[in-house]
Amino acid sequence: MTWHRLARDGATLHGIDSGQGPALIFQHGLGGDEAQVAEVMPAGLHRLTLECRAQGRSEAGDPAAFSIAAFADDILAFADARGLARFAIGGISMGAAIALRIACLHPHRVTALILARPAWLWDRAPANMQVFAELAPFLAIGDRDGFDASPTAALLAREAPDNLASLRKFFDRPDGAVRAKLIAAISADGPGVTEQDIRALKVPTLVLGNAIDWIHPLAYAHQLTARIPGARFIEITPKATDKPRHVAEFQAAVREFLLTGAQGP
Repeated sequence: MTWHRLARDGATLHGIDSGQGPALIFQHGLGGDEAQVAEVMPAGLHRLTLECRAQGRSEAGDPAAFSIAAFADDILAFADARGLARFAIGGISMGAAIALRIACLHPHRVTALILARPAWLWDRAPANMQVFAELAPFLAIGDRDGFDASPTAALLAREAPDNLASLRKFFDRPDGAVRAKLIAAISADGPGVTEQDIRALKVPTLVLGNAIDWIHPLAYAHQLTARIPGARFIEITPKATDKPRHVAEFQAAVREFLLTGAQGP
């Protein structure tokens, strides 16, 4: 695995390029990093992951550039820097929204699409992302105890404990004020495509979803599958009930999808 730097608008971004063969660009979720992707990816792929602004090792730059559209542009620039004219693309949660945008707006570059645990359809600021907006004020002042005592934390503790664990990890880094701006901006954003754009996709597509997940509604995975022509849906075990099984099923689904020729020419 080799790390590469990408200078974009005054920020230095970091990404990996690992393996050989047809390229798969796979992106992490909001607040995630390359390690989140590595955990669920099968071995032996030619995989690239760019850590988005203010996430992982990548610098924040101007908070005004915290958007799904800007992150997608960064990824296309990373692909260009790595000499990739065409590639499969996918992602988890926010990464899925980025991948969906790139597939819709740059179809000539995309050979296959993987949408894992999507958190957006096509609208901005979906209700399931409101938990991030509610986290942001607590994160800005480093008030973990205040967040833990909030109605949002109580709701997630009952209905989606894995989501609560992910949100609490935002307090583990020292740059809370910047990350508060990041999650407030992204939770209010959207992929910037229309339902008609999604229905017009002509690329092999895999959609992965799981239950017991407030942030990534299983219904969203079903709705995207129904709108993307020929898309395949696989429901995998929730992390909240059995994380090792979740990871194993995720890896198996991606491996099988790519081995069926989904990478294209």
